[in-house]
Amino acid sequence: MFAVEVRDHIMIAHSLKRPVFGPAQGMHGATFVVDAAFFTKDVDEDGLAVDIGLATQVLSEVLKPLNYQNLDELEVFKGRISTTEVIAKHIFDALKQAVADNKLGPGSARICRLRVLLNESHMARGWYEADL
Repeated sequence: MFAVEVRDHIMIAHSLKRPVFGPAQGMHGATFVVDAAFFTKDVDEDGLAVDIGLATQVLSEVLKPLNYQNLDELEVFKGRISTTEVIAKHIFDALKQAVADNKLGPGSARICRLRVLLNESHMARGWYEADL
């Protein structure tokens, strides 16, 4: 399996309003370093799994609506707890749609798996990964 992984980040605010989250129940900020991996079973005639430039651009476009936002106020997270895992799945779904829309160029057709990893800190991270 081949993969191209690109990185960006988002700065968000949110609250996790359930007792299990302790002090994180209150409004707080987070900066997530976001890694998106695009997996293929082969490479093209140029030796590419996916165009890194397009992958970087698509990830940036997917993250833009989340950056500097209070997730509690976004319609997409209404009635949901915006945990790291839930945010990762949201980003995964947006990248999956970008792949379906061929936004990664000719390499879109080869992408068979995605992984979205959110690094909360140097000590914790969460992700969502699945076949397409």
